[in-house]
Amino acid sequence: MSEFVDVVVADLADHAGRESRDGDSAARLATLLLSRPPTNALTRQVYREIAEAAAALDARDDIAAVILFGGHEIFCAGDDMPERATLSAEEAEAGARLSAQAVDAISALTKPTVAAITGYALGAGLTLALAADWRVSGDNAKFGATEILAGLAPAGDGAVRLAGTIGSSKARDLVFSGRFVDAREALELGLVDQLVAPDTVYDAAVAWASRFLDYPPSALAAAKAAFGVATAGR
Repeated sequence: MSEFVDVVVADLADHAGRESRDGDSAARLATLLLSRPPTNALTRQVYREIAEAAAALDARDDIAAVILFGGHEIFCAGDDMPERATLSAEEAEAGARLSAQAVDAISALTKPTVAAITGYALGAGLTLALAADWRVSGDNAKFGATEILAGLAPAGDGAVRLAGTIGSSKARDLVFSGRFVDAREALELGLVDQLVAPDTVYDAAVAWASRFLDYPPSALAAAKAAFGVATAGR
């Protein structure tokens, strides 16, 4: 049983998000919900649960699209630094592999994915958001490749994903400086695809995902595969 990652499935036959019923064959939207308050900081256990939840969702034929959500307060503030400080070199390497597996599992989902971003998406949390196909953000959210502020570099392919989304020069600026980016600049950079009022982020993500309900899942999967995993997040 997952401790920090929940999966919520809704029937979107009427695009209103009413809860699914057993035996109902209507297309469904799944929400992969991070639930580790107050900041959804990422630990080795959280990474495991993200990868497991993504794999389970990908195997379900009744799921039309997936929303990645951290709740109405904050999307994800990145790695749990107190935990990282306790890890041996071997444990840190294992943690890095778990991080990469979680991000890759989101990126590899054969269904359209939308990250619904509230509050902050920082460091590894930003990388997780970039693994989704699109990002809907509150207009007060903050973003940053903040690892360098802790004396670290982005883990795994975080920098590559960022460069693939906003271009190499702009990505280097964010990675080398660790500076925060407000929602308006994030939209201008291409980090996010839509800005909405903070209390409507999840509903806006549902509306975005609902556009795909009328298309055959196999066609959507093939269309997504045509872009390749390396370009996920654009």
